[in-house]
Amino acid sequence: MAANRPVDSPPSALSVEPYGIDTIPDEARTATPRDLFRIIFGASNSIATMVLGSLPIIFGLGVVDGALAIVVGVMVGSLLLAPMALFGPVNGTNNPISSGAHFGVVGRVLGSLLGLLTAVTFTALAVWASGDAMVAAAHRLFGLPDSGVAAAAAYAIVGLVVLLVVVFGFRLMLLVNRIAVIGVTAMMLVGIFAFAGDFDATYAGIFTAEADAATTALYWPTLVGTALIAMSNPISYGPFLGDWSRYIPARTPRRRLLGAVLCSQIATLLPFGFGLATTAIVAAKAPEFADPANPSFVGGLVAVAPGWYLAPLIIISLIGGLSVATGTLYGTGLDFSSILPRFSRIQATLIIGTGTVGLLFMGRFVFDLLAGLSTLASLIVVCTSPWIVIMVLGYITRRGWYLPEDLQVFNRKTTGGIYWFSSGLNWRALGAWAVAAGLGLSVVNIPGQFVGPLGDRFGGFDASLPVSIGVAAIVYLACLTLAPEPAEVYGPQGSNLVKPALRRRSPVGD
Repeated sequence: MAANRPVDSPPSALSVEPYGIDTIPDEARTATPRDLFRIIFGASNSIATMVLGSLPIIFGLGVVDGALAIVVGVMVGSLLLAPMALFGPVNGTNNPISSGAHFGVVGRVLGSLLGLLTAVTFTALAVWASGDAMVAAAHRLFGLPDSGVAAAAAYAIVGLVVLLVVVFGFRLMLLVNRIAVIGVTAMMLVGIFAFAGDFDATYAGIFTAEADAATTALYWPTLVGTALIAMSNPISYGPFLGDWSRYIPARTPRRRLLGAVLCSQIATLLPFGFGLATTAIVAAKAPEFADPANPSFVGGLVAVAPGWYLAPLIIISLIGGLSVATGTLYGTGLDFSSILPRFSRIQATLIIGTGTVGLLFMGRFVFDLLAGLSTLASLIVVCTSPWIVIMVLGYITRRGWYLPEDLQVFNRKTTGGIYWFSSGLNWRALGAWAVAAGLGLSVVNIPGQFVGPLGDRFGGFDASLPVSIGVAAIVYLACLTLAPEPAEVYGPQGSNLVKPALRRRSPVGD
């Protein structure tokens, strides 16, 4: 872990970031809520989000119903995600470290593990989608071979550039996402002209007036399921917002932080909408690429795109893939170095990044596990959602008051502090998370991929996200009420919604 050192002015994008997970000093906090917007939107402005936007059409919805599902899912997920940006400016560190205030300074490893799984999975998916899009577009545009060798080369190029960006750190990542916000958005706006002549806003999917009773019965489960998929996109960024917002001054008004997150997610309706609209065209002109049993958004997009738009598709694929992968991989390398302090941020990033690219190659060329990665991504979101709910409720009950120094106990191999609880674990939050995540996983219903033991209890609906979110809120607040936390954790203004314990906390736990 690099020692914190003061800076006189914001470092350049090509200077290697000197900070690990220790609290960022005030003089180094030169980022703004606008920068936070750029990073979050840039990380979502990609082929990966377009793939999510394609799913309503692939699952049989029409354009109007698909748009409704996407808008509802994104907005609900955004409201849950937005408060996760508040921890970074307050504590000057990432969200897994901040979670120690609620899960215990040792129990915060749970957040680190969730972040690691999320980063590896979503980074691999981003590199995969970007590489395949680049190869398919280059094949049609330049006649280059569309082969496994070409795909491997594309994955290697994207993966190498991702590693370079995250090694340099926050400033270069911010630059990449600035480019992604402008460049990818511009290319998608150009795409409106490329596809306008073929787009049919009245496309109704399989749920038409002539549909049989069995098909009609699937309408509501499909609509709700696609809304939950859209909702999972903002939720997946929960563990990472602190990685980026920790460079924002603590005095920044909370409304600006919340506004930056909400606006960034509203902006993601552009790539979602692009995926929805183009897949409706694919379903009409090249339905073999929209087959629910084996969908290929990238293949369909390249097949129906006019020739002059293939070069912009390559730009979208490369820049968009970089923004997604760097956003998730950066934070995990940062946090991994705190769990195993013998590794610096750079070393931890290289280890995880190389392993992630290796996983992608194994899944693509050896074990055919890429479909499994998509399922794993859904399961990870189910487990991450209750962690986010507990963090947000914890922030509310603590009135946003924390002691940053006491959050660093585990990283410095010491004990004590107000967040030590019982041997560094706070069973209230950990227990609530375990119950919520367990029940959420039990009702997962992803036909053909993963169905939990209770997955058929909701009439075909995948109720995993609502169940995990609702149970987490109820059980955590019940734990805080029935077994109040020590008064010291609530600070000078006292608690909110719940009452603290009457007795004083012991020096090493409660």
